[in-house]
Amino acid sequence: MSDWIAAGALALAALLPGAAAADAVAELHALFDSEWERGLREDPERATYLGDARYNDRWPDLRLEAIAARHEADRAALAKLRAIDHAALPPAEQLNYDLFERQYADEIEGHRFRRFIVPLNQRGGIQTQDEILEVLRFDGAKAYEDWLARLEALPALIAQTETLMRAGMKEGRMNPRIVMQRVPAQIDKQLVDAPEQSPFYKPFLNVSDTIAPEQRAAYARRARAAIGNGVIPAYRRFRDFFVREYLPACPEDAGAWAQPDGADFYAHRARVFTTTPLAPDEIHEIGQREVRRIRGEMDAIIEQVGFEGGFDAFVEFLRTDPRFYYATGDALLDAYRALAKRVDPELVRLFKTIPRLPYGVRPIPDKVAPDTTTAYYLPGAADGTRAGYYYVNLYRPETRPKYEMEALTLHEAMPGHHFQLARAQELGELPEFRRHGRFTAYVEGWGLYAESLGEELGLYADPYSKFGALTYEMWRAVRLVVDTGMHHRKWTRDQAIAFFKANAAKSEHDIVNEIDRYIAWPGQALAYKIGQLKIRELRTRAEHALGERFDVREFHDV
Repeated sequence: MSDWIAAGALALAALLPGAAAADAVAELHALFDSEWERGLREDPERATYLGDARYNDRWPDLRLEAIAARHEADRAALAKLRAIDHAALPPAEQLNYDLFERQYADEIEGHRFRRFIVPLNQRGGIQTQDEILEVLRFDGAKAYEDWLARLEALPALIAQTETLMRAGMKEGRMNPRIVMQRVPAQIDKQLVDAPEQSPFYKPFLNVSDTIAPEQRAAYARRARAAIGNGVIPAYRRFRDFFVREYLPACPEDAGAWAQPDGADFYAHRARVFTTTPLAPDEIHEIGQREVRRIRGEMDAIIEQVGFEGGFDAFVEFLRTDPRFYYATGDALLDAYRALAKRVDPELVRLFKTIPRLPYGVRPIPDKVAPDTTTAYYLPGAADGTRAGYYYVNLYRPETRPKYEMEALTLHEAMPGHHFQLARAQELGELPEFRRHGRFTAYVEGWGLYAESLGEELGLYADPYSKFGALTYEMWRAVRLVVDTGMHHRKWTRDQAIAFFKANAAKSEHDIVNEIDRYIAWPGQALAYKIGQLKIRELRTRAEHALGERFDVREFHDV
């Protein structure tokens, strides 16, 4: 009997580590699930963009006490995570743990810099709140009723935004005046003469036939009342506050260094956006080295095409010769769509697994096009009910060169952002926070790496297109220099613009918009080149280690 008991005890002991691991995994995923749900409840706009309609009747709560409560909930979640035995987890779950911990630790550390009291800039905010309509589906009564509830709650959201901005004024945490002076014209587009002219009224111009006529009329009346009596007056009050009080108080200096805790804030942003311990000065030097390297490749192309006159003259030629531009926005949009279709069939040469979610090409909305960048990507719905969209800027087509289009499309659409983000959404074995996560150094590093695949995909056959690809890589190298230059080394905006113009063939309009973007979004621009350099390093390492056994399709799948 004693031998049987001893054997049983040994068997039980052997099972215990597995049982402990199972308990730890279950506890870990329960935390992931509860925090994911909390995040959607507290950020209903993100839920909407992910295609989750449960919170489509509300906006985020921007009261300072609500923001403080969310911060405490983040701290509690991190404490719960750290109470789980990391060593008891299998390797894949240890990675999930580490990524979740990093995400929450970064958020908690960054809270002290109080960027939540700087709630808008020239690229978006309460003045462009109607853009959420781009991702809403009005396919039944509930969708219209949800939108009406949001319309009726919008004046409160505008007031909460103003309260945050007043706190920013008091603490000296504000975006520089040079970028914020673009905002009044954006607010003006909300100040229409009649509710029916408001962009917020758009869903009621063509109500679904599934809604009875009398109900359609009732919805339209309620929308007109909400917009006419609430939304437009709230925007008018907000504009008065912005122009009379806020804008004059905005600082002159362009860099984060001039803000409270500016040096620490920018160093934190550099660590978060690059996911590295690199200091701003180290990043600045990496940028300078990359600028010199890419410039050498550009000079070789200038020599190849037989251009006489040097780099500056060649860049001026590219910026001004009509052959490199479309005459109209419609022609530019058609060309982008045709290019996207040309790339898609070639992807199987480099990729084993192609994401199933389709994407489309759309123009950037007119009211923000003059103040924003050349293009951006909007991910599709998590459940596949909405495609992804590649948005292109058609404002002033004479400033948007043809030779940049291939690199831009590879970055924003396939095999760049759409490919990577849609593929991540399909990885159902991962927790939600990883499927929909946004580690900028990886996401944007991948987008820039995707541009480098152009020749392997049969693009960049024209030397001007190859120069365009180098221009885009130079653009990201320049970012390392000018972002750290303005926010850490106290460069002026004019210095940053001059450095950009001296090294890249982008149009002056684009360059100014880009520099103003970096001013309003400190550190984000560092992620692209740092991420791309790491992905390229990993590929080179694999090529050297595997030799003839290296398979680029397998590498990309990993």
